[in-house]
Amino acid sequence: MRTAASLVLGLLALLVSTTSGSPLSDERFAATLLPEHSLRFTEPQLCDPSVKQLSGYLDISDTKHLFFWFFESRNDPENAPLVLWLNGGPGCSSSTGLLMELGPCKVNEFGNDTIPHPHSWNTNANIIFLDSPANVGYSYSDSVLDAPTTTPATAVDVWTFLTLFISRFPKYASLPFHVAAESYGGHYAPHIAHTILEKRAEYPTLPEINLKSIVLANGLTEPLSQFEELPEWACESEWALWDTDSKECKDFRAMVPAMRQLTKACYASNSRVACVPAGFYAFGRMYGVIRQTGLNHYDVRRECEDTESGTCYPELRLIDAYLDRTDVKLALGALPDREFKGCNMEVNQKFHFQGDVMKNSARLVPDLLNAGIRVLAYVGNTDAVCNWMGVEKWMEKLESKFQVEFALTRRVPWFTKDSKLAGSVRAAGAGAGEYAFVKVHDAGHMAPYDQPEATLDLIQRWLADESLV
Repeated sequence: MRTAASLVLGLLALLVSTTSGSPLSDERFAATLLPEHSLRFTEPQLCDPSVKQLSGYLDISDTKHLFFWFFESRNDPENAPLVLWLNGGPGCSSSTGLLMELGPCKVNEFGNDTIPHPHSWNTNANIIFLDSPANVGYSYSDSVLDAPTTTPATAVDVWTFLTLFISRFPKYASLPFHVAAESYGGHYAPHIAHTILEKRAEYPTLPEINLKSIVLANGLTEPLSQFEELPEWACESEWALWDTDSKECKDFRAMVPAMRQLTKACYASNSRVACVPAGFYAFGRMYGVIRQTGLNHYDVRRECEDTESGTCYPELRLIDAYLDRTDVKLALGALPDREFKGCNMEVNQKFHFQGDVMKNSARLVPDLLNAGIRVLAYVGNTDAVCNWMGVEKWMEKLESKFQVEFALTRRVPWFTKDSKLAGSVRAAGAGAGEYAFVKVHDAGHMAPYDQPEATLDLIQRWLADESLV
């Protein structure tokens, strides 16, 4: 990967050309500040033809290319906030969020078309769905050496994309910007936000990304606390899998000391050598206990319906089928001969073998709060993968400007604007909160999939900085 210093070669210049006849894009954009990067895109009419759309690629180099799909807000797009959505994995496409959770449409039951989604987050927000890192979804790399295998490297690529996007489309540059990321996005979002702040200070002449908040959606952010609480969630929560005094709970709790020792060593050294063993123990042994139940570990109210893929959701196969259609690829400016896969396990394994999965991304949050960046973590209460007790624990422990105030709060009921009880909230700071935790009732790992109306209410109030209670 080229150094950031090599990007600064001159004043910003717009280089726009038409690439007629190309299945990949209708327009190409580059800038002299980012000389080896270009943005090529088209304007599709899929999913929700009633709003302006853009899709295509950020070419980070001749061999590395990130795919995006952008939708304007259904209401007042000139003033609506701008949201970046990322799914996790690591190695999974943001098409899951788009076509199953919170996008303007969902794939139908046959996987051959889409149907409108009335509770899309683009109701009152402009939203970008980005396949990141390279080799995820439609994104690709021609060189195995090019694709990031760590969260910090991924964050730099995302920053590059955002900088080119607002350079080409300056009308979005001044809008309040929010990073929302699910699951492994609990690692991504703090790093992306931190990178935005670092690059802003380093390159003040670049267009400024108007960052306002990050949203951690059932996120893995601070593995030590989250794995410490996994047996407690499985044995003490409202969706406990076993009686707290059972042999299963005793054996599960007995795994915590070894996990704690390994993860503390990872935190202390932040090295691959220390972090890989911690990841193998936590993800292999501790998650293995949950998987052995046969339940959907993303939502323990259900059996795992798709055990072959391990995803437990048949809908994901329908998304793969739809996005692997040649006509869909051509309409989106994606490579027609590239097979679409929602999750790339090779990417996943490379992150694991770098020890990235067990590193502490919560350590970046205090700097974000000090810079005025608001932080929301919401968690579905039936999710075993990123259990709500662990997320609440790390937020309580974190040494930040809001630690004392947050410690004095207690969960209070969260009602949607139509007076439905949707969960509970703890928040420090004014408005919707500057540091907020939301527990979503009757929702799993993909809370917008399970509770679309409630999570739309939540995100709209968060983006508008309106009180959640």
